[in-house]
Amino acid sequence: MKTILVLFGGCSTEYEVSLQSACAILGHMDARQYAPLPVGITREGQWRYFPGPLFHLETGDWQDQPACVPCTLSLDRGARQLLLSDGRRLPFEAVFPVLHGKNGEDGTVQGLFELTDVPVIGCGTLASALGMDKVRAHLLASQAGVRVPKSAVFSRGADLAAITQAAETLGYPLFIKPVRAGSSFGVSRAAAPDQLPAAVEEAFRHDRELLLEEAVPGFEVGCAVLGSETLTVGAVDEIELSEGFFSYEEKYTLKTSRIHCPARIPAEKAAEIQAVAKRIYRALDCRVFARVDLFLTPAGEIVFNEVNTIPGFTVHSRYPNMMRQAGVDFGDLLHRILQLGVGA
Repeated sequence: MKTILVLFGGCSTEYEVSLQSACAILGHMDARQYAPLPVGITREGQWRYFPGPLFHLETGDWQDQPACVPCTLSLDRGARQLLLSDGRRLPFEAVFPVLHGKNGEDGTVQGLFELTDVPVIGCGTLASALGMDKVRAHLLASQAGVRVPKSAVFSRGADLAAITQAAETLGYPLFIKPVRAGSSFGVSRAAAPDQLPAAVEEAFRHDRELLLEEAVPGFEVGCAVLGSETLTVGAVDEIELSEGFFSYEEKYTLKTSRIHCPARIPAEKAAEIQAVAKRIYRALDCRVFARVDLFLTPAGEIVFNEVNTIPGFTVHSRYPNMMRQAGVDFGDLLHRILQLGVGA
């Protein structure tokens, strides 16, 4: 039996989503093969060993439980131990980071564990950092022969007049995005020049760089990819929007949008999207699992959007649903991910 450190929570804006994903993963791990070692990171960044019941994760009050013990990771290379404040040392074989957004999905945590020679279940440091960085991910996707949106990049402190000129060149409407942020945080859609200054300010609240990006016509599609050497792809899904864009609120409430899985597109186009998703997955050095998001234009053109290296992982999330449509249920999917990660 292998002990897996399941790391959840974190001091990012996607804290609650991480708890929901971790709860689903912990609840579906095969107890005959894996022993979970749950470790939560509080909103303030403190590490806690959490041996408590799953319903505390569901309600979000896990860190208030008396059973939680302050802990830290042994930095001795190859030790693979969790050091508890009460003196205990808990060994483990691999880590499963279930952290969304900054300080978890962006390569920071992956680098920490790779430094100490701990196998990471999921994408490594490089792929995680690239997946969070829209500009560098787009550059690599373009080099791989995939069309990317027209864009312009600016650093904090840039002259607003220069940003305004670039926006005029791209044309309205357009999107203003932080270069590094998750779940559409800091993203705005500007339909006219008077909406640009507030959108720029909001993007710079989340990152030191912003991206002006053309509004690609059509709709968003996604593809789940599983594997390291041999790749398995899930069914392509489609996001139907009635207004606005796929913001953080829309992603988790679906108030004005719907997700169709499989997507309402011809089988040939779905196969083409799956092939492009695999090409991007390889180009960004992804491994174990990730979700590739793209746009499909009215002319049938496939345009790269982004890669989520730790997508939402509840039983109702997009990634497991895509794989379920391809014949891989949640339990089997989790088993395959653990096998791939532990053997990485």
